[in-house]
Amino acid sequence: MLWHAGVQTVLPPGYLCCGYPQRGSGQFDKAEKMITDNRVLFHRVANTLNYMDIKTVVVSCGTCYDQLQGYEFDKIFPGCRIIDIHEYLLEKGITLNADSQAGYLYHDPCHSPMKLQDPMKTVKALVGDNVLKNERCCGESGTLGVTRPDISTQIRFRKEEELRKGEAELKASGAVGEKANVKILTSCPSCLQGLSRYGNDLQNGLLEADYIVVEMANQILGDNWLPDYVAKANEGGIERVLV
Repeated sequence: MLWHAGVQTVLPPGYLCCGYPQRGSGQFDKAEKMITDNRVLFHRVANTLNYMDIKTVVVSCGTCYDQLQGYEFDKIFPGCRIIDIHEYLLEKGITLNADSQAGYLYHDPCHSPMKLQDPMKTVKALVGDNVLKNERCCGESGTLGVTRPDISTQIRFRKEEELRKGEAELKASGAVGEKANVKILTSCPSCLQGLSRYGNDLQNGLLEADYIVVEMANQILGDNWLPDYVAKANEGGIERVLV
């Protein structure tokens, strides 16, 4: 979607974890080492690419957003800001066509990455007014679903009630067909994983979970957006820089 928006994008080398999972599980020394190593790497990126005026760090996870706020990016890339991908796309005027706006549920993450205004206002501006906020934690909560499945399962029971309530409301309004599947969107990778566990828990049809930005890519760019993008990027669209 950044490619679609015509934005020149720099990807840091390799896979970098922000350090939040380590800090959240009490491994503070390991987290601090990861954070320091990452900040050193970003300084190297800034020095190597000093001819580029990097002013924006785009993230797609609220937990990462919270952690990266402590990286002091404004001292690495002067005048830099952090923003969620969805708020960034809205800023660029990229939204779904009014003709393609379907009915959705929206799961607002416990760590919401949308900070500029009420998340529902942003979501409705992106995908249309036929969106219902679905309350309650999904139970995934980062590593909770793996480390404490007993607690996570109890949370899931309550979330299931909310999902069925949202399903009934969407179908009663006619936004979704009576026997049709219901799509729930979110803006958190962990929540997406958690919501995918509820696939068979609705009264009629399946629950389909997806990322807002992925749903937008499907609607705007078509089902083959990923292979199409990879093909275009590989045809001279990527410049590799040694840092």
